[in-house]
Amino acid sequence: MSWLSRTEALVGREALEKLANSHVMVLGLGGVGSFAAEFIARSGVGKMTIIDGDTVDPSNRNRQLPALATNHGQPKAQIMRERLLAINPELELNVVQEFVLPETIPNLLELKPDYCVEAIDSITPKLFFIRRALEAKIPFVSSMGAGGKLDPTQIKVGDIGGTYNCKLAHHIRKKLKKHGIKKGVKVVFSTELPDKESLLYTDGSNFKKSAYGTMSYLPAAFGGTLASVAIRDIMGE
Repeated sequence: MSWLSRTEALVGREALEKLANSHVMVLGLGGVGSFAAEFIARSGVGKMTIIDGDTVDPSNRNRQLPALATNHGQPKAQIMRERLLAINPELELNVVQEFVLPETIPNLLELKPDYCVEAIDSITPKLFFIRRALEAKIPFVSSMGAGGKLDPTQIKVGDIGGTYNCKLAHHIRKKLKKHGIKKGVKVVFSTELPDKESLLYTDGSNFKKSAYGTMSYLPAAFGGTLASVAIRDIMGE
């Protein structure tokens, strides 16, 4: 029995073949992106590119798939490489062990993915990616803020123009408008108001000055939603 027999029973052979012939890029392997990458690999996608330059920190263990007590300091991209190939040894996997920066995004899009899942947690690279992907006409779905929230039933899929109660989406929306982009960006966001008391300030590295506290399952629920959008779009659902 094929390891994808249960998937085929649900979606059919044609959809499975579409997935097998697709190249999906996942940008960012944190709490959201790591789960999205695993769910996409388990769907039978034939080729993936995963991108992250960070290493496992003890604070990652509450929510990130690669983070264990036994691998602090190890590159998340390499941990995910081993995991995804253990799930599907036939997966054609391209690992880019570097941070997603505005200057690196054009080269990444030159790899010509069929679909991108954007889970970058910093505004500047996220904004740059969205603009470049739109210009290149590469289909994608973008993650908005998963921090400071507890209720996964309030996660929505929609257009950036219809987002609300998400501070990150608000910033992205305002900046995109300055470039004449008001709609046409598919996003995953939550309508739950964030807990402002959980806001933490960081050292400002990698374009990130602050972050909200997080709960184990919420970023994973975002990752699952992102993966579902990518998979269903590829299948033509």
